[in-house]
Amino acid sequence: MHQPTKLQDMAQAACATLARLRAEMPRVHCITNAVAQNFTANVLLAVGAVPSMTLSAEEIGSFVTEADALLVNLGTFDAERRQATGIAVKTAAREALPWVLDPVFVDRSPARAEFARTLIARGPKVVRLNAAEFFPLAGAEATPGTLAAFARDNNIVVGLSGEVDIVTDGARRASIENGHPLMARVTAMGCAGSALVAACLAVDEDAVRAAASALVIIGVAGEVAAEKSQGPGSLAAAILDALYNLDAATLRARARVTP
Repeated sequence: MHQPTKLQDMAQAACATLARLRAEMPRVHCITNAVAQNFTANVLLAVGAVPSMTLSAEEIGSFVTEADALLVNLGTFDAERRQATGIAVKTAAREALPWVLDPVFVDRSPARAEFARTLIARGPKVVRLNAAEFFPLAGAEATPGTLAAFARDNNIVVGLSGEVDIVTDGARRASIENGHPLMARVTAMGCAGSALVAACLAVDEDAVRAAASALVIIGVAGEVAAEKSQGPGSLAAAILDALYNLDAATLRARARVTP
């Protein structure tokens, strides 16, 4: 087990992770919903990662084999994505690639929730979700205790998004207070954030540190973008610029991470 990450070092960890993203340019294969594909790809490109998005059963295995991390997002729960997910997760296991599950809207569909539970049993490094999505998977409301227990029981890191984001593996916990309310008005913002978690996992094997770094990076970028935006339309463009131009000094000055 990794030694606990000191929370006071999380800002510096986020800086180091961002530098590695830009230097190593990891490939992230994304199975995500149709609404999110374009914005997700642009967020990854803005931080230096290289996205791919194919869903073809004939070629997705090859794409995942050549990737450094995988995102599985259930936002569009159709037959093509379900088949692609099965192939991709099997390939990731064979290649020992880290992957992230984003169980979008499992609170609205029992079939989707059941599929998400089968995926959690197949070993994602991180499950990124909100409180409404946590309940049908865990059978309990999202509290510090239930989040920690769910992470321990499933040997995963949980990244819970909300007014304050929480990242835990059951032993360590980080609460990230970065971000801006306007981010919730841009479609695919959460989906792109999960893709960024996958990118960070490609350059940092400590899943708690990688997930927390990703949420700090996109949260700080959202704050910077909101200061220049007039609404959600301009924010969507401004956050890509903010991610592209984000520097260590800004991350260190703005990161707000607590136990």
